[in-house]
Amino acid sequence: MANWIEILLRSIMLFFLVLGLTRIMGKRQLTKLTPFHFISYSIIGILAALISVNIIDNLVLGLLSLGTWVAFYLILDYFALKSKLIHDWINGRETILIKNGKVMEENLKQARLTGEELLKELRTKNAFNLADVEFAVMETTGELNVLLKSDKKPVTPFELGTEVSPKSAPQTVILDGNILDEPLSNIGLNRGWLNTELEKLGLSLDNIFIGQVDSSGDLYVDLFDDSIQVSQPKIKETLFANIKKCQSDLVKYALDTQDNKAKKMYSSNAKKLKNLMNKLESYLLH
Repeated sequence: MANWIEILLRSIMLFFLVLGLTRIMGKRQLTKLTPFHFISYSIIGILAALISVNIIDNLVLGLLSLGTWVAFYLILDYFALKSKLIHDWINGRETILIKNGKVMEENLKQARLTGEELLKELRTKNAFNLADVEFAVMETTGELNVLLKSDKKPVTPFELGTEVSPKSAPQTVILDGNILDEPLSNIGLNRGWLNTELEKLGLSLDNIFIGQVDSSGDLYVDLFDDSIQVSQPKIKETLFANIKKCQSDLVKYALDTQDNKAKKMYSSNAKKLKNLMNKLESYLLH
């Protein structure tokens, strides 16, 4: 058999073999691999490459070596799930770098970090001022997680006692000028609704790169022609504005009329709309 044919067949076989092995070994983000996982993936990749290009000419021995690495990886990974002691031995333990607002210099040395590198990592977490940080820990993947001091945290609607409407993932309904019917049906819409919205915006389908519908029913579009400015529709804001206008009109009618019965009716309905606005404001405007 010609050498190039053998390498081709080996490469095809190992491609599908390694693809299957990586699926068995689990889904992990490359940026969040521990040293154990990184080395295991690297060695498996290197072995597959060496077997593929015939540097390891004995196919059986090469596959035996590859299988041994995969088997030991899976065995240790399994026991790491069952035992924290084994997990810490394989993956290491997290390192506390800042505690109660104070930098732990000894732990910083253990993590092989300088003060400048610590400040750089804090900036990646939007913590530009060291005095704002209450707690910081370096995970076994090398990622830094930061807890800001309570008076420096962003205020949430929960802390303000304000209710907000739930959000769901937006659905991409247009991609590269093509309508995607399945996402449209997932949110209970159709092409007729989409075409109507595009007419309101004065846009043609072939000029739209991406179109998404959010949980509020608003259509957001990004165009191929970036020079065209598109005013995005705001369904919830428009609805709230219409309710507010109706409430204002009822107050005006109550002030203008001389009929006491009509004045009472207008005032009562204006008050009901005002109460409704108070309830809906956090859902429609936040």
